[in-house]
Amino acid sequence: MTDKPTIIVTGGAGYIGSHAVLALVDAGYPVVVIDNLTTGFRWAIHEKAIFIEGDIGDTALVERVVAEHDVKGIMHFAGSIIVPESVENPLKYYRNNTANSRALIEAAVNAGVPHFIFSSTAATYGVPEESPVREDSPKRPINPYGMSKLMTEMMLADVAFAHPLNYCALRYFNVAGADPQGRSGQSTAGATHLIKVAVEAALGKRSHVAVFGTDYDTPDGTGVRDYIHVSDLAAAHVLALEALIEQPERNLTMNCGYGRGFSVLEVLDAVDRVTNLTVERRMEPRRAGDPPALISDNRAILATLPWKPQHADLGTIVEHALAWERKLSARAGD
Repeated sequence: MTDKPTIIVTGGAGYIGSHAVLALVDAGYPVVVIDNLTTGFRWAIHEKAIFIEGDIGDTALVERVVAEHDVKGIMHFAGSIIVPESVENPLKYYRNNTANSRALIEAAVNAGVPHFIFSSTAATYGVPEESPVREDSPKRPINPYGMSKLMTEMMLADVAFAHPLNYCALRYFNVAGADPQGRSGQSTAGATHLIKVAVEAALGKRSHVAVFGTDYDTPDGTGVRDYIHVSDLAAAHVLALEALIEQPERNLTMNCGYGRGFSVLEVLDAVDRVTNLTVERRMEPRRAGDPPALISDNRAILATLPWKPQHADLGTIVEHALAWERKLSARAGD
């Protein structure tokens, strides 16, 4: 038996959600996963977690799960995450990310769940005027994805003021890598994340890597991003949960990144080094809405949580992503 409270993880069959489940289980928390499996994988969920196939917009379902399992916290990852798709199909994003989050928060309030951790994004900042970007920098999303997440942050702030619920919104930068023990990783077909795409190309699953924009005001002209290892990100969620439990009157909004950036070409060079191959690069025009650089000011999370990243090395992130990609290839060949 554990004295730790039961936590619902929405989207726990997805990339980041499955790693959060691993981190919670490893830390001794009982976990219930709610996922509709539209993009997630049943096999990605830790065997110790209880799995319920369902939709987070189903308030009655969530309230029932909370009551049956005496849930004390929700980690909310479920949602849609592809920026260009959000521009083409905004209503999908306002339904999956905003309306469904509203229903989930309502269920949490109705059922008396005291703690809520929200998977937010650096896309809430839009194109920042300064880099590194701080939590109090202006929030000007330039696509429906970022706006849908910002709207959920605003709902949480208002609800936490009106009800006995506290929350932490973690704004992720570029999440990459895979569980060092090989238990989960980025498994979505057609993923758009650079490191995922690059290791696929290195293994012959793609013919090349497109480099979108070579004329940015950056050292080598390509976009610069702050890449964070998914397992370090998952660890931050567990620590954020513990901070909310420890001080029920406080709410937190924090960047989750390493505070340093790598350009697209630097990432591809790292993949070449790790694989001892040369990934073909194809230079393409800029994509609409891509900022030249997006790097976190991570001083708040380092000061607030006892978070000590274990994998803050680009080569390590690439190695873990590559190992997972090879495992996926082996799985496909079974």
